[in-house]
Formats: sequence, C-alpha cells, structure tokens
Amino acid sequence: MKTNYRKLRNAMCSAIVGIFVSISAFSAEVPALPPSTNAVEMGLDLLVAQSLIENPEIRFYETEIAAAKGGRRQAGIYANPELSTQVGRQSISGPGPGSSAEGASWAVSVVQTFEYPGRIALRRAIANQDIKLAELGLDQFKATLAAQARTLGYDLIIKRQKAEAVSEVANRLQELLSVLVQRDPAGIAPLIELRIVESAVITFRKQAIDANRELQRAVFAINLLRGVPLDSTLRIKAEAIMFSELPAKLTLLGAARTRNFNILMRQAELEQQGLKVNLSENQRWPEISVGPFVSQDRAGRPDTVAGIGISLPLPLWNRNAGNMEVAKARQQQADASLFVTQRNVEQQVLDEWMAYTLKQQELNRWSNDTIDRIQEAAQLGDRHYRLGSLPIATYIELQREYVEAVGSILDLRGEAMKSLQQLQVLTRQNLGAGTPVPTTSSNQ
Repeated sequence: MKTNYRKLRNAMCSAIVGIFVSISAFSAEVPALPPSTNAVEMGLDLLVAQSLIENPEIRFYETEIAAAKGGRRQAGIYANPELSTQVGRQSISGPGPGSSAEGASWAVSVVQTFEYPGRIALRRAIANQDIKLAELGLDQFKATLAAQARTLGYDLIIKRQKAEAVSEVANRLQELLSVLVQRDPAGIAPLIELRIVESAVITFRKQAIDANRELQRAVFAINLLRGVPLDSTLRIKAEAIMFSELPAKLTLLGAARTRNFNILMRQAELEQQGLKVNLSENQRWPEISVGPFVSQDRAGRPDTVAGIGISLPLPLWNRNAGNMEVAKARQQQADASLFVTQRNVEQQVLDEWMAYTLKQQELNRWSNDTIDRIQEAAQLGDRHYRLGSLPIATYIELQREYVEAVGSILDLRGEAMKSLQQLQVLTRQNLGAGTPVPTTSSNQ
C-alpha cells in the first residue's frame, strides 16, 4: 500500500514539475542576436578608411599643426619700429634787454630694434620643431586610430561568431527541453536528466545574453571611432585573416628605434631643447636700437638738429644666467626622457612580439575548419542523445566544450590581431594584416 502511494506521489510531482517546466520553456524568448537586417555592412579596410576620414578628433591635431605654423611665422617677424615725439615751448633768458626769447620746441625720432645676430633664426628653428612635433602627433593618432579600428572591427566579427555559437547551443537545448517536458519522466533518472537540461538552458541563455551585450558594446565603440551616432547598426564582413610569421626581433627593434613615433617625438624635443639652450646663451647679448631723429627749437633764431641715435642696454648685472641654467636642465630632462622612452618602446615591441608569436604558433596547430568540425560534433551529439545512444553528461559536456573551444580559438585570433596591430604602430611597418601606417612627407 505504501509502495503504491509513493509511486502515485512521485508521478504527481513529476507531472506538476513537467507542466511548470513546459510553461517556462515555451513562454521564454529564445536568445537571438540583435537584428541586423538594415545594418550597414562593410569590410575592415573600409572601416579603417571611414574612421580616418570621419573621426572628429583628427581635427584637433590638424589645427595643432596650423597653430604651430602660425607660431613659426610670428617667430621670424622683426619688432615694429617705435615712433617717439616731443612737443613743448622753450624760453631763453639773457642778461641784457632784448636777450630773452621764447618759442616752440619739438622733436621726432623713429627707432628700429635689431636683435643680436642668429636670435631670429634660433626662434624659427624652435618653431619648426613645434611643427614637426605637431605633425608627428597627427601621424601617431592616425596610425593608432587605424590600428584601433581594425582591431575593433575584427573583434566585432569575433564577438558575433561567439554570440552565434552560444545562441545556437542555447536554442538547441531550449528545443530539447520543450521535447523532454512532453514525456512522462518515469523514474528518478529521466527526472534528473530533465533538471540537467533545464540547468544547462539557464546557463547558456545567460551566456547568450552576455555575448549579445558584448557584441553591442563593440558596435558602440566602432561607431564612436566612425563619428556616427552610437546606436547606428553595423555589421563587419567576416574576413579570413592569415597570421603569418613576424620578422626577427632584432629587425623589429631596429625599426622601432628609428621610426617609432614616441622616440621620434622625444628626439625632436631634445633637439628643440638644445636650440633653446643656444637661444638662452644668445640672449646674454643686448638688443640694439637704431633710428633717425630730428629736433627743432624756435626760441630766437630757429635751431634744427638731425642725426642717428643708437641705444643698447649694458649687460652688467643681468647676463641671463638663470635662464641658461633652466634651459640646460630641461635639455638633460629631455635626454633622460628619450632614453626611458627607447627602453619602454623596446619592452613593448618584445612583449607584443612574444604574445603574437605564441598565439600564432598555437593557431597554426589547428586547421581553418576546426570550428566547423567541433560544431558538427555538437550537432551530431544532439541527434544521438535524442536517439538514446549518448548519455546526458556527455551530451551537456559536448555542448559546453563546443562553446568554450570556439570562444578560445576566436579569442586567440582576436588577441593575435591586437598584438599585430600594436607592433605595426610601434615599428611603423606593414606586417601583413593591415594597411601601411600613414605618414606625412616631413617625417620620411
């Protein structure tokens, strides 16, 4: 009697649970990728080109160059001549009657200041270095922007493929769950299998939601680079990227030492600071003011004086020693900054070279159809589980490993692309998976 009661109770509980699971399974929305029917579709090259044209931050660097050129124009201009006038009345008193006289008095002079020889040339040279720094800043921003656009574009492809894989598994398990709840789970084993599938659905649906959220974040980041509204839809064409071997480490280090943007900027700053030292030493010598003058007195018989006036300060107490010390100290700082920058760039090159090499070697271990073969295995496992020839633990593990393996391979590709783009910016060389780094003619 107790046995029959226990069986009846288990059957009722199973039926109630089955109904509840069935309702939850059919009422929930199946995970899906964001709609992209009206999305703009473009390749990586077009994405990079559009980012370089439309990115609003480029205007800042372009106006910086214009400002530096204005500074150079101003550095070569002489000081304006100074016009000086004096007007008064002169009175002359003599000892005898009729010896006194009174009349107007005036004086006019024009003075032009001439700087010590070489000073204007030094100022122009310093201004030329400002232009060079501004142009290097623009080139560096364009190169970084191109690398970032290509990396984000490839990352968007990867995130979409990962989202598709996890959504595929979530949908597969969701469909399986809707079938299992139709059956009568007679016994503890079918009930436990039902719970395992239900738990897996919850897990993979959560992963699908997270993957789709990361996908949308990637779209936002790319739209920010493109200079378009953040909510604009976008789809990047999937491209097969071949990650080839890199040049030798010494070759990349040599290229970075001679072409890296940060090193070139520190070198330009060091050269500019040397010019400032020369300018401070030149400023020890005074400026000379030269110009004609005319004066006339009309008290009594008119008296007119004309000539050339010369004036200059005497460098007795102020020999510009303090400014010279400051300029030399700044030069030493610039030299130290150049050395530190060179070491940091070398470290970055070696780090990215090692990261790319390890990932490229690992990717070469697997063929291009590895993801397809794993996907086929997951689909095959689903069919065999439905036929009853595959245990539930193996089936769930197969689906989980499919998602993780796809994610790992795609992550390796994304990280390899990121390291490759970083190396291209660091060395200013085209290493095989991107367009050449843009440069201006003045920095060749």
